Amino acid sequence: MKNPSNEELKSILENSKTIAVVGLSEKPNRTSYQVSKIMQNQGYNIIPVNPNVDEVLGEKAYNSLEEIDQPIDIINVFRRSEHLVDVAEEALNTNCKVFWAQLGLSNEKAYNLLKEHDFTVIMDLCIKVVHSRLIGQ
Repeated sequence: MKNPSNEELKSILENSKTIAVVGLSEKPNRTSYQVSKIMQNQGYNIIPVNPNVDEVLGEKAYNSLEEIDQPIDIINVFRRSEHLVDVAEEALNTNCKVFWAQLGLSNEKAYNLLKEHDFTVIMDLCIKVVHSRLIGQ
């Protein structure tokens, strides 16, 4: 598994507007909430994907990626590594081509499945850290 270069990562972040966040918690002390709030503050449209909540960060939550009725630029995943294959299979049914698994998350089967379908795949990297490092505040 190999992540895109810094140049590719910067281009993805600069050319993206909408991030669907799978596993976004409504609890402010959770990493998914903190990272998504920062990305929202940076101007990204955050779409929560969590069947257990109605809304997070003032945005309507969806039960699944497939329910989202607008274009998605990045699918950012905060689910344990063993769930990445399921999320990857769901991602295949969207209009998105960028799959980003957060720091500490990776799954070779999910990676290979997504690559077979021409996805850009990022695993085991924090989108917030990459954004602040490559683009700044």
